[in-house]
Amino acid sequence: MKSTLCVLSLLGIAISAGAQTAGKVGVINIQSAIISTNDGKKAASEIQTRFNPKKAEVDKRQNELNQLQDQLNRGRNTLSEDARQNLMREIDQKTKSLKYFTEDAQSELNQEEQKAMGELGGRIMAVIDKYAKDHGYALILDVSSPQTPVLYASNTIDITRDIIELYDKNAPAAPAVAPASGIVKPPAVPSAAQPAAAPAPKPAPPK
Repeated sequence: MKSTLCVLSLLGIAISAGAQTAGKVGVINIQSAIISTNDGKKAASEIQTRFNPKKAEVDKRQNELNQLQDQLNRGRNTLSEDARQNLMREIDQKTKSLKYFTEDAQSELNQEEQKAMGELGGRIMAVIDKYAKDHGYALILDVSSPQTPVLYASNTIDITRDIIELYDKNAPAAPAVAPASGIVKPPAVPSAAQPAAAPAPKPAPPK
């Protein structure tokens, strides 16, 4: 998703800069704009629905693992050495299985999110391009991208909300549902490395 947004950010700057030879400068949080549109919310809801069964499976496996760990802890002084070793091997196998399942689910989720962001990003770029030309912008910077080091921007030049409204106005109506994030969350698995979290986007200038 990060690479997709970076490409969109750079493309947005190029298109907007070419729109006018001289004019205003604006800023936008493209990531926020995309996920805040009705289409973005709808896409997030659909992805969440598709991944709910995998999330349920992750929770189920984690609960089974927790029960085995509790059984081992309670039986440290009562289990035979063979029983204790067998239980430890089962915990280790289930830990590895859960780790691989979670990583595969997270990778598939990331691919689905990148695909959705790419499709929606292409549409919102067309809206930004038209908005820039119609309103005399020579340059629009994406403040959500680390590739665009904006140290200060007046909130009077933030066009994020305008772009969201313009996009929704010209797009088919979609149900207003809360955007999903972290649909498949890696559980706290003993001895399992957690997938790296995506870097937080740079916040947009305060409204």
